[in-house]
Amino acid sequence: MDVAQSGAIAPERDKPSIGLKVAHGIGAAAFGIKNNGFDYFLLFFYGTVIGLEPGLVGLAILIALVFDAISDPLVGYWSDNFRSRWGRRHPFMYAAALPVALSYFLLWNPPDLGQSGLFAYLTLMAILIRTFITFYETPSSSLIPELSRDYAERTSIQSYRIFFGWAGGNIMSVVMFGLLLTGPLGMRDRDAYETYGMIGSAAIFIAIMISAVGTHHRIPHLHSPTVMGERFGMRRIFREMVEILSERSFIALFLATVLFSIATGLSAALAFLMLNYFWQFSEEQIFIWTATVFFSALFGFLLAPYATRKLGKKRATIVIGLLAFGIQPMPVLLRLVGIMPENGDPLLFPLVLGINIIDLSLIIAMQAVSFSMIADLVESNQLKTGRRNEGVYYAAITFTRKTTQGLGVLAAGLILSVIAFPEGADPATVSPDTLWALGAWYAPSLLALWMGSLFFVSRYKISREDHEDNLRRLAEAPTS
Repeated sequence: MDVAQSGAIAPERDKPSIGLKVAHGIGAAAFGIKNNGFDYFLLFFYGTVIGLEPGLVGLAILIALVFDAISDPLVGYWSDNFRSRWGRRHPFMYAAALPVALSYFLLWNPPDLGQSGLFAYLTLMAILIRTFITFYETPSSSLIPELSRDYAERTSIQSYRIFFGWAGGNIMSVVMFGLLLTGPLGMRDRDAYETYGMIGSAAIFIAIMISAVGTHHRIPHLHSPTVMGERFGMRRIFREMVEILSERSFIALFLATVLFSIATGLSAALAFLMLNYFWQFSEEQIFIWTATVFFSALFGFLLAPYATRKLGKKRATIVIGLLAFGIQPMPVLLRLVGIMPENGDPLLFPLVLGINIIDLSLIIAMQAVSFSMIADLVESNQLKTGRRNEGVYYAAITFTRKTTQGLGVLAAGLILSVIAFPEGADPATVSPDTLWALGAWYAPSLLALWMGSLFFVSRYKISREDHEDNLRRLAEAPTS
């Protein structure tokens, strides 16, 4: 059996170069740009600018989520077992670049249709984009366990990926508020969103190609599919996926990520409504707000590997999470009880902004650590099954990250419908009772979802010692 099949990695390859980490990480900018649009602008664009009922926007994304539930694990399994001269992952990465970019461009350039037509168009585009991004994101993320076996190094690789994901998405927010939404219509300028679609689709294509080309040289050192005596078929696929996904630590991490993603999606979908209406920040202040995300991404990027080395992944996730989730809803809750400064007070913006910079740093660090825990499941599963199934595991995480747009946007749309939030209203005209109801639904919902996520993280069982023992047992196992 050759090196790639046995899983033996030369010691020097357990420490990937910074250049390799950067190349691999840049690819996450494609997912970040797509998430930026879905999380922050999609509900506002279709619900306020285009005029589609917000509940229908959420429903369209939910329907696409159902398709994801089927396609994501199948793509992951396919990439685990795919054979080509370019290995298991890279053919998918190259093939996804153009379809993702094209479908993203079409999303922001809808034809003039009625409510039913717009709903059908949005549903179709959401399905296509989410399916095509799976063909890139799952194989690309699945490279993490193959680039290094080292417990802490995997968090470092994931930190680069999280950093570029956040940075790529945030660049698009800066472009929107610094360049495209500066006209008299502000956030209600339809032409600005069409230009956003053009820029975003080009950036997605470039990011995917840089990542695929930049990691191409590692193909000879990656694992090959395990040779199985049983014939390939749906029965085998179903049995193996159930076997892979039934591990208790995976189930705990999966449920934690689902709740975390819903909370992130809810927060993101309502972010600019909260900034624009609840806090009544100006366009210039919102631009500053989006620009400071780069600082949060950098701090989170530095904190995640340090916390992993000092605390271990599970403990680091829980400690950082408790800090982050305790801080985030506080400004809204304090406003509801009348303690925060009033809108327009010069102290309000720097106070809320400072809290957000710190809190978002913690959330980004927690993401990096918790997502890197998936990599350590690979060897645990390999000991039990004799197979490496990175694709199936990362497909599940890709799916949960996309629930950010699915259940999160759906929840946001339902909240807006329940409180009868006015479509396209000027911030100064929305009643205080409506704004109070928005905050009263927003903050407690986030707090409940996040605390539930940390509870499931506490059920994860693989420690640093367990991971190193798994590597030792694999090294001692027969290679033929």
